[in-house]
Amino acid sequence: MDQLILTEGDARVSGQLRKLDVRLPETGLADYRLRAGEAGLALNARLGQRLRLHYAGAIHCVHCGRHTRKSFGQGYCYPCFSTLAQCDLCLVRPETCHYFQGTCREPEWGEQHCFRPHIVYLANASGLKVGITRGTNTPTRWLDQGAIQALPILEVATRQQSGLVETLFKAHVSDRTNWRAMLKGEVEPLDLVAERDRLLDTVAPGLDALRATHGAEAIRTLERPDVVSIDYPVLSWPRKIQSFNLDKQALVEGTLTGIKGQYLMLDSGVINLRKFAGYQVTVDAA
Repeated sequence: MDQLILTEGDARVSGQLRKLDVRLPETGLADYRLRAGEAGLALNARLGQRLRLHYAGAIHCVHCGRHTRKSFGQGYCYPCFSTLAQCDLCLVRPETCHYFQGTCREPEWGEQHCFRPHIVYLANASGLKVGITRGTNTPTRWLDQGAIQALPILEVATRQQSGLVETLFKAHVSDRTNWRAMLKGEVEPLDLVAERDRLLDTVAPGLDALRATHGAEAIRTLERPDVVSIDYPVLSWPRKIQSFNLDKQALVEGTLTGIKGQYLMLDSGVINLRKFAGYQVTVDAA
């Protein structure tokens, strides 16, 4: 990740908005920074303070930088969205990977990113869910989803194979997060170890069939991984979820009451900053 220039005290940062930068220190409390251009604004210390975000009316593709009237796929211009491998449908549904059919949009990109070990995990963001991510992308993936708990359960050789495994689990558990429930702070802790054991027993015949096809070592059960518990910097939870949309309302302001997932929670509403990646903004904080 690029080095961010962090601002302190009263702050104004301007630039192209990106997804929130989030880390998980040993304390277990997610640590957030807002990214605008080359500047980073530390957010945890600004809980309870006023925040003002103004959209300047310009959007630039997060990949090529060209001006675009509309953002596609969380920050791309249409030419990039329709040609880049990282924007293909198989990134959302990896079991539909078409690399071996010779139709991958960018074979070299696919070889670098998709032919790497992936983790199949259980998480608790708005209730139990299953998900997949590259092995190097934990715990960021869980933080971006607003999970309060996560448990890796399987390591799979490729992204396509992880999608095939996830499909087995999706017949018995959701793969989605209810973002409204996630933001209300009413999610109860789960016994993820017990849920893992239950689900592994349930999908065992399907896993055996996949191992017979792809090799016994392609899908490996992780031995006794720890459940990761995550706290978020929140002063108060919203009673009613009102979501801001920069395309309809260029100015968003209010007192910062919390951060969870990729959402800023203000006393005036919530905003998913990842949705508006590439938007040119000015952010004032006191």
